Amino acid sequence: MPTTSVAVVGAGQAGLAVSRLLAESGIDHVVLERGQVAERWRSQSWESLRLLSPNWLTRLPGLAYDGPDRDGFMTAAEVTNLLQAYANASSAPVIPGADVVSVRAAGRAYTVVTDAGTWRANAVVIATGWCAEATLPTSAASGPRDVEHLTPSTYRNPQQVPEGQVVVVGASASGVQIADELARTGRQVTLAAGSHIYLPRRYRGRDIMWWLEALGELNVPLDPRRDAWAARSEPSLQLVGAADGRDVGLAALQDRGIRLAGRLTAIDGRHLVFADDLNASVGRATARLRRLVRRFDAHATSLGRGAEIEPAEPVRPVWLRDRVRRLDLRADRVSTVIWATGYQRRYPWLELPVLDSAGEIKQVEGRTPAPGLHVIGMHWQTRRSSAFIHGVGHDARLVVRDIADRLGASSAEEKAA
Repeated sequence: MPTTSVAVVGAGQAGLAVSRLLAESGIDHVVLERGQVAERWRSQSWESLRLLSPNWLTRLPGLAYDGPDRDGFMTAAEVTNLLQAYANASSAPVIPGADVVSVRAAGRAYTVVTDAGTWRANAVVIATGWCAEATLPTSAASGPRDVEHLTPSTYRNPQQVPEGQVVVVGASASGVQIADELARTGRQVTLAAGSHIYLPRRYRGRDIMWWLEALGELNVPLDPRRDAWAARSEPSLQLVGAADGRDVGLAALQDRGIRLAGRLTAIDGRHLVFADDLNASVGRATARLRRLVRRFDAHATSLGRGAEIEPAEPVRPVWLRDRVRRLDLRADRVSTVIWATGYQRRYPWLELPVLDSAGEIKQVEGRTPAPGLHVIGMHWQTRRSSAFIHGVGHDARLVVRDIADRLGASSAEEKAA
């Protein structure tokens, strides 16, 4: 059985960031990947998907975007190429096709069993990511069998979707982008929206990410006094990475002919039933945006006239029309439901007592209750940006520092013995 100091599970941006820093620290390791480098970007992205953040915000340890299109947005294929080049430049010891079967304790170390072999490691880093598996509610099974069910992981393009009306459930980033794309091809779309965060793509001539970084919003730390689950359940932004500054807020989607509904509450036979809560959800999102815009404007004032920032823009109210309360799947010719209802993580191979009652890994700054077992890439792991490409470097440094301290302590104990 081969041995290594560290086994990193996953070769996406988080796992590769850890690998880069382990190599810089002189710590031997392997990176175990079920497919190829950036496998999720390769195989679980729809064709038009782009990063929500502009290229200038693309950063990893030892890498910062320096290409010609700083204000553009990378496609999934471009992100894949970037991460493959990053792995190559770092000489990352990636072992492809190493789907993990089990991780279990072996004294003070761990045994990691994969389809490509078994390793003994002093430390393990789980870097399988937050968006591991798109959720499909159990209620989806109770609807008519002649309706197609898709998720953002299985949706590829409008041509894939059967003729008929499409219902998109969920109005965070994935849901609004897919609904917008389908509507632009002339499809009839109903979008069910619950709690959401709306931001314009640009404000006062600057990309919204510029404003969020300038205010430090992207690096807001997880407050230990706040309920961590509430923070990690925060919905993603209603944004699309588009050079034309396209708005995918509910008002804009409504103007493009998309019918809006509140939260999906039940599938009653062949009927979809929606809550009458859309006005309340939109009201909360608008109030939140107004509070944030006031901070943007205060920041612009502090920069003075030399900053070339355009005049302030009012936050306009959202007027909702003809909210859908109930759909008859057959009478309304619904052919497809796309469940953009978030993601879940499953760890059937993790044979260690580190999961909470919801099946999530218990962790503080990446450290789990099992000494030497770490996790990285979780939403709100330490900061708001923890699951973003530009944010994983911060957490990777914390994890690698802890591993180096552990390995150093173990080495000292062995010499003393």
